[in-house]
Amino acid sequence: MYAIRFYRMYDIGKEVDLKKLDAALATAYTPERAGFTRVNPKSILMQTPPLSFHLPPVNLGCDGREYTLQATARVYDIGAVSLCFILEDRESSSARLKETALRFCGQRGLDPLFSDALARIREILLPTIGTLAIHQGFYEDYTIYVTDKDDPALDPVVLLLGDERPVSHPVREDILKYSLSYYMDDRTILSWDAALIVSPDPARDIIELIEFANIQALELRYYDRVLTQQMEKMYDEIEAADRLSQFRRLRLYHSIMLGLMETQSEISDITDKVDNLIKVTEDVYYARVYDAALAVLRIPLWRESVDRRIEIIRQNYMMLSDEVNIQHSNFLELVIIILIAIEIILFIVTTFT
Repeated sequence: MYAIRFYRMYDIGKEVDLKKLDAALATAYTPERAGFTRVNPKSILMQTPPLSFHLPPVNLGCDGREYTLQATARVYDIGAVSLCFILEDRESSSARLKETALRFCGQRGLDPLFSDALARIREILLPTIGTLAIHQGFYEDYTIYVTDKDDPALDPVVLLLGDERPVSHPVREDILKYSLSYYMDDRTILSWDAALIVSPDPARDIIELIEFANIQALELRYYDRVLTQQMEKMYDEIEAADRLSQFRRLRLYHSIMLGLMETQSEISDITDKVDNLIKVTEDVYYARVYDAALAVLRIPLWRESVDRRIEIIRQNYMMLSDEVNIQHSNFLELVIIILIAIEIILFIVTTFT
């Protein structure tokens, strides 16, 4: 038995009230909250479990074969949607898994399916949460291969790279770097855009952990891009302000500072929620899998990039604030000098008249 899970995660531009969405979906779907089945509930803490529901299955023809894919959607309160198409074959061997994996390497041929599913999600969410800003071209994609037994003839590097050509030993070592096992007959191998899970038992918990890590990667990448755009806009506005008169320049500085403060507050709040999306506390193996997923997706680097950009924005805010304060002080000094001059003139006039 094998299954291939094709994921794409999208940011939808705003946070979601999942309780309200749950009530709205109840009439047409059977929504359910994410959960972990094989651990103590205290071992994995979710701030707000996402809401998932099934979409209609789809048929897909590829290289002369017909496939039926199950489809699911999951909505996260931080403003993200995960779409998953599941290709499952309960009869075929691991050799067929390799054949199918190479056929759909890089999620080849799945763009129309994801586009249609995303349009359907937009229709489902609009009545509940209003306007959406889904950037269809910006997403996190990931593929998870699942098989119930470890076949020595199945090379995991071929699956994870999508390439049958022999690779060098350093590349092989790098691909297999994040390989973990709990029992003698299971294995989880994580790479940048794909994972292989070998497990005779249902692997739902491991799959959930990998999806959560991908959602965190998506959101940090998204807000890193938002901050980059905000910084470019900030520099353009500061450059434009320097060409204005003093009074108009100060007004523009105030506007820039307000925008910077709002951006810093909003993104600091959402990135804090992203960091606390899930916490693996007591289960040692799941903690190792989750930490490996964070590492292979380079989430610490994305977090560092977001923090660095927030710090640059904070520094520019302080710089503008200092400039405004200096200009205000200069203005007050000028007013005081004028008032003193007026008093002197009035004293002279009253003295000699």
